[in-house]
This record gives sequence, C-alpha cells and structure tokens, in this order.
Amino acid sequence: MSVQDNHEKTAAPSRRDFLRFSALGLAVPIAGMAVSACGGAGTAEKTAANAETAGNAATTRAAASGTHADSDHSGGTMAPNPQTPASAAEIRRRADEMDAHHEKGMKMFPAKTGKMGNQPMAPRIVNGVKVFELTAARMQWETEPGKFVEAFAYNGQVPGPQIRVTEGDRVRVVLKNELDQSTAVHFHGLLVPIDQDGVPFITQPPIKPGDTYTYEFTVPNAGSHMYHSHHNAAEQVGKGLLGAFIVAPRRPRAVERVDIDYVMILNDGSHGYTLNGKSFPATEPIVAKLGQKLRIRFMNEGMMIHPMHLHGMGMKVIDKDGYPQPMPWMCDTLNIAPGERWDVIVDCNNPGTWAFHCHILPHAETPSGMFGMVTALIVQK
Repeated sequence: MSVQDNHEKTAAPSRRDFLRFSALGLAVPIAGMAVSACGGAGTAEKTAANAETAGNAATTRAAASGTHADSDHSGGTMAPNPQTPASAAEIRRRADEMDAHHEKGMKMFPAKTGKMGNQPMAPRIVNGVKVFELTAARMQWETEPGKFVEAFAYNGQVPGPQIRVTEGDRVRVVLKNELDQSTAVHFHGLLVPIDQDGVPFITQPPIKPGDTYTYEFTVPNAGSHMYHSHHNAAEQVGKGLLGAFIVAPRRPRAVERVDIDYVMILNDGSHGYTLNGKSFPATEPIVAKLGQKLRIRFMNEGMMIHPMHLHGMGMKVIDKDGYPQPMPWMCDTLNIAPGERWDVIVDCNNPGTWAFHCHILPHAETPSGMFGMVTALIVQK
C-alpha cells in the first residue's frame, strides 16, 4: 500500500472512528488507569458504540420534541441555565418588598424588650468596703421583640450589672452559683493579686453549683475593665456571664471630663450579634445634646473582631485596655478584637440621627434589613 493510499484512509475517518476516539478521549480523564489496565480495544469499541447509541437517541428525542441538542443554551454542560430576565414590573415588586422589610425594622427602632442589661449597681458599704453581690443563674433573655434565648446571667441581666468604683477602693465581690455547672469570676484588666484572678485550678478551685465564693482586693488601676466567667468560658461568657468593671482615676485627665459616659459591650456568642445584650431593633440608641462631649467605652466579650463605625462624626481614641494613649488620634471606624477595651471621645457637633454599627456587614444587615450590631447616635439640637 502506498503512503498516499494510507494518508487518504487516515484523512477520511468514519463516524464510528470519530465516536470511538472521542469516547476514548473522554474516558481517559474519568476512568484513568482502570481503562488502560482492564478495558482493552474491545472495551473501547463497546464504549464508542454505546456513545453512538446514546447520541442517536438524544438526537431522536430532540427531533421529536421540536428542540435541538443545546436548546437550553447551557453549552452542553451541567452549568445552570440562564433564566428569563424579569420584567420591569417584577423587578420593581421585588425592590418594594425588600424596602418594606428595611423600613419596618427602622420604624421599630428602638424596640422595647422585657429587661435591659448593663445597669449600674450600687454597692453596700460594710466597714468601708464596697460590697457587690452577684448571683449566676440560667434564664430566658429577650434579645429582640419576641425572641428569647437561653442565657447564663448575673442578677438576671445580660450583660451583668455595671460595677463602678474608684482607684484605691477596697472591693468585695460575692458570687453565688445557681447554675448546674461550676463557674468562677475573672477581673479582666484589673491587676489584682494572684489569688483573686479567678481561674479555676490555677488560682482557685471552681465554684461548684450551690456554692458561694468571695473575692476581695484593693482596686489597683483605673480604666475600662470587665468581669466574666473563666470556666467553660466559650459557653458561659457567650450566654451572658460578663459585665463592665469601670474604675475612675483619683485624678482624672482633662480629656476625661465629659457630659455622657457610655459603655458598649459587644458579643457574638449563642445569642447572635449583640450590643449590650440586644440585637437591632432592640438596641439602645445613645442620645446627646448638640455640643456635648460623649465618652464611649467599647468592650469586646465575643470571639470575633468588630470594627465599629460611627456616621457623621469622628472618634478621638484616648485609651486602650485602660491605658492612656500617648497621643490621642482620630478615626471613624475602630477595630475591636476579643478581650480589648477602647475608649473614645465624640464631640457631638453634628445634629441628627446617625447610624452606628459593626462594619463587618453580615453582622449588621441582610436583605430583610438591619439586625444585630446596629444602633444610632442621636444628637439633639
């Protein structure tokens, strides 16, 4: 046979040859070495015949239905088929529906719930010692209207009572444990003696269910601090065993002289994304008069970072974890990591209702509207 005859036979493959080689080409990446080891030429020809039969059947079905093989415009792949574009009326209907959800939430703000957390607690004075009594117990906590979650709470509130003392005070904290698991209290940021640090099996035994434990120390350092459980903490703190422990300095700095002193505790545990134990629209707005100075003490008791963003005005950062910044600096978005406390001053010089929220947007907004870590600063004329 001549080279030319061989070339002519090679150049004009039959339909069966085309399908056979196509089937082999598809089989290699799918079957891999199994075809090479077990298939042989007989298997390849059977595969080609099956492919040809399947192809003919598909063509026959398409012809009978009046469609062609790629009538869905998918390119013959498993890709999603393009949808028919919505009409202008349908687009408007969907937009109106979404807008109605957003508007409803805004009109509810600030929504009322049964009880607020982070409420100031007055101590008893016993022989010059400021005594704070706490009880840890389970309860149902309302994070937003009609939404109740299981909580571990100090004195029936989430966050727990706000403790305020002065640098140098003698303080006694008495904790009664009414939970069904052990617990303890850690004074986060306070430079207390080792035996008052509240970490079970390091500095003290765990406080068993039904037991009472007493902490006592002289408050050593001023600043924005916290108290919370340090036993099974991911669950206990996430469900509400946390609170603010504010220590005023004996000699305040000029920058600390403010009209309003507000504590904002962030959390992201089993209660969802909350500010002072509430989710929007049940969060509490901060209200100030035009010209007033506002101090905000951010505290992150959660397990995620939260960049808090204030619209309309800047924030002057003055303290980090209770320590004065060597040179205060300005921002409008402040990233607050777990365990951190940041103090800022806001000059309320721009009247209006200004959005105030975490700028990790899934923590603050969905297609159904605002939720979670959203509140407002209202500056009244």
